[in-house]
Amino acid sequence: MRGIRSIGLLLLYIGAQIVALALAFPFISEGLSTTTSANANNPADPIYIIVLIVLAPIGILLLARRNRGPQTIRLVILVGIAFSLAITLDATFSLLLPHAVYLRPYGVAQAASAADPLAAIVAVGILLALLIEPEWYVVDAAGFLAAGSLIAILGISFGPLPAFILLGALAVYDYIAVYRTKHMLSLADVVADMKLPILMVMPGRAGYDYPNAPSLKARSASEGEPVVEREALFMGLGDVVIPGTLVVSAFVWLPTHPAILGVGSNFLVAVGALLGSLAGYVGLMRLVDRGRAQAGLPFLDGGALAGYILAFVLVYHGLGLGLGLGL
Repeated sequence: MRGIRSIGLLLLYIGAQIVALALAFPFISEGLSTTTSANANNPADPIYIIVLIVLAPIGILLLARRNRGPQTIRLVILVGIAFSLAITLDATFSLLLPHAVYLRPYGVAQAASAADPLAAIVAVGILLALLIEPEWYVVDAAGFLAAGSLIAILGISFGPLPAFILLGALAVYDYIAVYRTKHMLSLADVVADMKLPILMVMPGRAGYDYPNAPSLKARSASEGEPVVEREALFMGLGDVVIPGTLVVSAFVWLPTHPAILGVGSNFLVAVGALLGSLAGYVGLMRLVDRGRAQAGLPFLDGGALAGYILAFVLVYHGLGLGLGLGL
């Protein structure tokens, strides 16, 4: 049964990467990149995200201890996710839906698209579903959409060098936060209790009642018992997004030329990074099978970096790794 749940999380993981790759260049056209091609390889760019990721859990844990703190955190995060989804879904729907053109007097034309209202309706619908009855499949759907969009935005914003820095720094941080300070485990308790779409949930049965599931802490029968839910497996959204950043970065920023059967060399390196992260996922799940919470990024980021390096050397026949692009 645990193997089926592991495969379910794996499919969500791979699906989010595929969605991100599909959205990468359309998102560039929509102007969603936070950088330009001239400074996409600036090594200082990921520092802001690293600092945010380090400080955010501390702020959440401190606020969660206050009266009505969890409710406030939950509402703020859900509204933020809904707002982000509205923006990215609008860009996505704009690619899929035709634009209607209305001719006004004096030859002035006005274009209208159904993307805006449709994106708003979907985002508000997800928000209401999460507020009213956050079933596991609703949480996963929202997390999946958010992950695919966020991976694409980070990947088109960061060249290979800042992506390397982001993955390496957060892998080290995740190791420390889970195995040393262990505050990431406390954060997982808080987030799981709030039923937020920043955890992917894969239960062993379709009828799993996630809204009424006991807290992670309550699942430990004694001091020595595992803290991981036996009825469902969990994966943090960051474990999906961070390694995926390198996959999309390779696809967008590496030089493109036909390599094998006409397939672009940049795409091959992106696939190499993805396959490397999947190898890390297999190693991670072997440890999770023992029943203990594990730090995901050391495995997933480490695998993605190793897969990228190996694929780059094989495809480009060099050791530059694309880290000097634009510098």
